[in-house]
Amino acid sequence: MDASRAGRQPQNDGYRTLSLSGHVGFGSLPDQLVKKSIKQGFCFNILCIGETGSGKSTLINSLFNTSFDDPVSTHFLPNVRLRAQTYELRENNVLLKLTIVNTVGFGDQINKEDSYQPIVDYIDAQFEAYLQEELKIKRSLFSYHDTRIHVCLYFISPTGHSLKTLDLLTMKSLDSKVNIIPIIGKADSISKTELQKFKNKIMSELVSNGVHIYQFPTDDETVSKINTIMNGHLPFAVVGSTEEVKIGNKMVRARQYPWGIVQVENENHCDFVKLREMLISTNMEDLREQTHARHYELYRRCRLEEMGFRDIGPENKPVSLQEAYEAKRHEFYLELQRKEEEMRQQFVQRVKEKEAILKEAEQQVQTKFEHRMLMHREVKLKLEKQKKVLEDEIAMFIEKKANAELLQSQASVSTPVVSLKRDKDRKNSSFT
Repeated sequence: MDASRAGRQPQNDGYRTLSLSGHVGFGSLPDQLVKKSIKQGFCFNILCIGETGSGKSTLINSLFNTSFDDPVSTHFLPNVRLRAQTYELRENNVLLKLTIVNTVGFGDQINKEDSYQPIVDYIDAQFEAYLQEELKIKRSLFSYHDTRIHVCLYFISPTGHSLKTLDLLTMKSLDSKVNIIPIIGKADSISKTELQKFKNKIMSELVSNGVHIYQFPTDDETVSKINTIMNGHLPFAVVGSTEEVKIGNKMVRARQYPWGIVQVENENHCDFVKLREMLISTNMEDLREQTHARHYELYRRCRLEEMGFRDIGPENKPVSLQEAYEAKRHEFYLELQRKEEEMRQQFVQRVKEKEAILKEAEQQVQTKFEHRMLMHREVKLKLEKQKKVLEDEIAMFIEKKANAELLQSQASVSTPVVSLKRDKDRKNSSFT
């Protein structure tokens, strides 16, 4: 009993550390996790931002020692398009599902004001898709293809002067959404002296404009030293090439010029090896963790707050999801009632306005009708008077006609009697 007490060490964190008297077996958990991870595979999503011809495709091919057959882009696109392609790579029995997102037409437009907006929308769309999967009742996150961007390789043109306004605006709009690693593409087009000055100028402008780029983590003792050194080499000046050139007795990837050869994997010539070690060999998992724990969590928090969910209530007390849901449901119900009452009032008001318009129109019609009826009566009286006058004239005409016909008939009767008397008198005079 004393021995068991001796093995118990009280802690200030609310739990105690106990010693084991024999083998249990949970020491194999890391091995189990490794086996499960290898079986499931890993995903890694890279966003490449840079002007057309800045060496994005060549560098990606060089980083992964393969050819991704990215189609050639044109300089004459009306707006920026994002083209995502997913590949499966395998190295030492480790499966990597790699997604490369290229910004086609970035910086090629005359008006570059909104060139970065399609990129912001794409990153947010991937966060939203993952959030919707999380919020499902029946989730399948284990088999879900995570398309959230883990790192943004931002290609800076080797001008040797300063960052362009478009570069600053784009990185400023993305630094809270993705891990940004600035890269000077085609660094063999600028001298070493100018290159170092250009690097210092870029970092100074990023700091002065409040742009936060990805810093390799220094809290892990195993990589703290190398990451601290590499943070001082940002932005990486890189050269990419898939062509091999014979130097001495071996073939190396390089770019051959009339004035000499630039070896891709020679650290004295460029920072390609540094980028590959930091991006893939040393910090790939940290980039994935930062994407989930920092950038996605920020997006998720903002979206849930937009939906009305809170961790703390008005009285600074913890609020459960059920309470938040009920509160939001009640709020939505009250808002629905308010809108319903508002719509009803609007409907009643519109009905009243329509009735007033109809009454006014009815009054106008009634007034016109009465006016027409009055005119009709006046016309009718006038016509009746004209009719009476006409009837009187007709009656007088008929009377005159009758008198004329009577006189004519009387005249025609008296004329034959006189003629017969005259004939008789003529005959009598002849006999005598």
